[in-house]
This record gives sequence, structure tokens and C-alpha cells, in this order.
Amino acid sequence: MFNKILIANRGEIAMRVMRAAKEMGIKTVAVYSEEDSECLHLSLADEAICIGPASSDESYLMIPRIMSAAEITGADAIHPGYGFLAEKADFAEICKEHLKTFIGPPSSAIKMMGDKIGARNAMEKAGVPIIPGSAKPLKDYKEAEKLAKRIGYPILLKAAGGGGGKGIRIVANKEALVEQWNIATAEAEKSFGESGLYLEKLIQPARHIEIQILADNHKNCIYLPERECSIQVRHQKLIEESPSTGVDEKIRKELGRAAIKAVRAVGYINAGTVEFLLDEKNKFYFMEMNTRIQVEHPVTEMVTGIDIVKEQIRIAAGEKLNLTQREVTLSGHSIECRINAQDTENNFAPSTGKITSLHLPGGPGVRVDTHIYAGYKVPPHYDALLAKLIVHGRSREEAIIRARRCLDEFVIEGIETTIPFHQKMLSDEAFKKGNIHTQFTL
Repeated sequence: MFNKILIANRGEIAMRVMRAAKEMGIKTVAVYSEEDSECLHLSLADEAICIGPASSDESYLMIPRIMSAAEITGADAIHPGYGFLAEKADFAEICKEHLKTFIGPPSSAIKMMGDKIGARNAMEKAGVPIIPGSAKPLKDYKEAEKLAKRIGYPILLKAAGGGGGKGIRIVANKEALVEQWNIATAEAEKSFGESGLYLEKLIQPARHIEIQILADNHKNCIYLPERECSIQVRHQKLIEESPSTGVDEKIRKELGRAAIKAVRAVGYINAGTVEFLLDEKNKFYFMEMNTRIQVEHPVTEMVTGIDIVKEQIRIAAGEKLNLTQREVTLSGHSIECRINAQDTENNFAPSTGKITSLHLPGGPGVRVDTHIYAGYKVPPHYDALLAKLIVHGRSREEAIIRARRCLDEFVIEGIETTIPFHQKMLSDEAFKKGNIHTQFTL
């Protein structure tokens, strides 16, 4: 087992990894930008190293500074969290070259699944259902126009090197294609450094369903119960739950088997998530794979009792999975609400500033993952996520009631947050009945 882990991230995920490491008797190293000098995760770590200015390009994305911090502190492993360097194949390779264990998948798997078109083709070859679309990057909008005519509108234009909901544009008809092509190309270049696009048929209405997998170095691989991630704004998830109201035991097993096919096809090791679209006829299609821990992993932990971060660490250390597929159980229902620093009355515009007052909810079946405190200054440079409210109940109805009670207790003053959005959504009759999909709106 590792002696010391450096967490190459910030905020609540840095806190989450440190807590898991501490329970395992492993020392931790925090890295931070000048902007984050008063961030809460620094107080949890055994050591803390400043790695640069506020801009993530000069701090959290600066690989040489992170590797230097690992060398200076003697860390023998690095956990990337999510975002930043978590899905950068070259970072995983550099860790290996410097004899620092990367707590995540092999760089080859990251590279394969990060290439969205390559991933589609690999999944098709492995027998995993894929969405009708292009098998290679599109040359120009004329080529897109021909393919769109063949598979039929509406379609999605997607960044070939994309992820996290960025670089995606819905095209309803031929007339809108040129404009959306130009927008998607520019956004892909800005977000991912490459302008390549591919095209998929828009499956609508559909549920966004994902399967958490764990795979070790000893050829063991298991899947965990699905997460429903259909409640989104501009392709950004806001509410996740497990299990899904649209998935029964038969579909769950089919999704799980497809996810295992996917990870075995690319030699995947560690924790990962295979994402699918599930249509009204219960037919599912591969979308993409996230080669890292997910923001929404706690809902799976709540219904299974499995600490996914600890499993990540154990797998990276070479240990075998300590449970089999038969030992995976599903208990009750869990819901996660992402509390973001956004103004829901102003088109979800970012909200920054000082948190003047804070009260976190509690009680049975309640978990809050956060890094904020009264007096904390929300910076403008990073992701808007402030906290994750996760609740567990014996049933979905109980989980919804519990989440609503917690949202009423949750107080964050000084900035705007997504709490009002969640209060409205969890009171919506259609949501309460579980009749949701990716285009679901209040």
C-alpha cells in the first residue's frame, strides 16, 4: 500500500480523497493555487504545496509543478480527482515515467476513450450498441449535411476530443446546420484545443444512464447499479440518483454486461463509468466512457455501501477487488443535488463572492460533500460546484422527501446557488413520478 498520496485537485473532491486516504492510514499532500490558499482541503492534508497563480493553466494544469510537488514531498502515488488532469493520458504516462503511481486507468485506456470517435468504433467492434453516426471526424459541414440527411434530423454535433457536456450542439434541421457547425467548431477549439467534430443521431426522448465499473489488475471486473443522470441544464448534470426509475433488473444486467464488454475491450483498470442513452423502447446506446471518478459517485456508494475512492486506491496499489459481482447489492434509493454557485434566475450565470453565512443539513441518511465554510470566498476561476447534497432512503419517495427537507435546511448566504432549482424540481409532480428524460424541464 502507498505511504503518501498527492491529490492533484482542489475543493470537495480533494477533501473526499483525503478522507479516504486518512481512513486507510495513508498520508496526503495537497496542492493549491495562490487563489486557494485558504481552501479547506489544505487543513486536512499532512503537507501542502503552492503550485502557482489562480489561473488553472498556471497551477492545477501545470504538470511540471505537480510532479515537482510529488518529488519534494516523497509522494509515491497521485490521485487526479475529476476535471483538470484526470483524463489526460500524457499525465498518467508522466506519472509512470517518474515512478509515481497514477490512481486511475492506464494511459492507453484514457487515450482510447478520450478519442470519442475511436471509442465509438472500439465499442461497435466489441459488440456494444452505439448511436448511429459518423465513424470518423467530419471534413466540413457539407459532409455533415450528407450524413444527417441519411440518418435523419434532429442530430447532435459533438467535439471529437470533448467531454463534460462541452462542444455539443443540437441541430434540428438542414437550415440550422451551418450556424451550429461554426459554433460547435469554435467551442471545441476553445475547450479542447482541437476543432474536430463528429455527428450522432439525437435519441429523443431518452434517459442518461451510467454504469460504474471497477476493474483490477487481476482480470476481475464488476459493475455497480446504474445512476440516472437525466436532469441537466445545457448538458451539465444537476441531479443524479440510483437506481433509475426507468431500469428494471433485466435491463440493469444488460447494461452491466455491456459496460464490462466496453472496459475489457480497451484494457481498462481502476474505477470508470460507461455512459448510455436509454430510449422509450428500453433500447440503450453507448455514449462515452469517463476514465475517472465521477462527481456523482456518492449515490452509488449510498446504495451499495462500497467506498469507490478506497477501491481506486487499492486497485492502483495492485490489490484484488475485495468483492464479486454476486456480492454487489442494491439497498434503497439515493439522490444527489449539485449545489453550484449559479444564479438560476439569470440563466445559471456564475455567482462569485464571499459566503457570509452557512448552515449544512444533517440527520439520518444525509451526506454533504463540500469544501466551503462561512467566510469562504468563491473564486471565479474554477468549476461552480460548491457542495453535493446526497440523501438515502428506503424508497425513492422517502429519498425525495428527505432531500426536500435538507434543501429547506441548507443555508448559503452571500452568493446565489442552485438550491432554488432543486427545491422546485423535487416538488415537480412529473419528477416525483420518475417520468424524466434529458430534455426534462420545469
